[in-house]
Amino acid sequence: MTLLIAGLVLWTLVHYFKRLAPDQRAALGAPGKGLVALGIVAGLILMIIGYRAADFIPVWQPPAFMVHVNNTLMLLAFWVYGSSAAKGAKAWPAYKIRHPQLTGFKIWATAHLLANGDLASILLFGGLLAWAVGQVVLINRAEPDWTAPEPAGTATYVRLAVISLVLFALVAGIHIWLGVWPFPV
Repeated sequence: MTLLIAGLVLWTLVHYFKRLAPDQRAALGAPGKGLVALGIVAGLILMIIGYRAADFIPVWQPPAFMVHVNNTLMLLAFWVYGSSAAKGAKAWPAYKIRHPQLTGFKIWATAHLLANGDLASILLFGGLLAWAVGQVVLINRAEPDWTAPEPAGTATYVRLAVISLVLFALVAGIHIWLGVWPFPV
C-alpha cells in the first residue's frame, strides 16, 4: 500500500502546487509544465502499481446491485466530464456548473467507492475523491468569479452521447483486458 499512498500524495501535491505556491510555480516558467506533467504521470504510475500489488483486505461487501449503480454513474461521469469539451457553447451541465471535469471525476470516484469494498480501493478512490473536492475549493478560492458559458445546440448533445457511450465501452473493454469484469454476473 506504500506505493499507492505515495502515488496519491504525489498526484495531490503536484496538482495543488499551482494553487498553494503560485509564485514558486510561476518561477519555474515553461519548463515547470514538464515537471508538473512528469510528477502527475509518476503519481499515476505509483497509484496503479500500488493498487495492483496491494493485498485484498475486505472492509465491506458491496451489494450486487452496486455494479449497476457503478455503471450508470460511469455513463454519467463520462457525460459530465465531456460536457465542457465542445468549443464555445457547452452541453448540460457544463453551462450550469463551474467544474464539470472535476465533477465528472468525483462521480467516477464515488461510483468506484460504491462498487469496491476493499481497503486499497477505498484508499485509491476515496483519496482521489478528496483530491478533486480539494481542487475545486482551491480553484474557487483563487478565482472566485465565474461566468457561465452559453448552452450548446442539439448536435453537441448527439456527439456527447456517442462519445460517452464509446468511452464507456472502451473503458469496459480495458477493465475486461485487465481481468476485472465490470458487468453483473
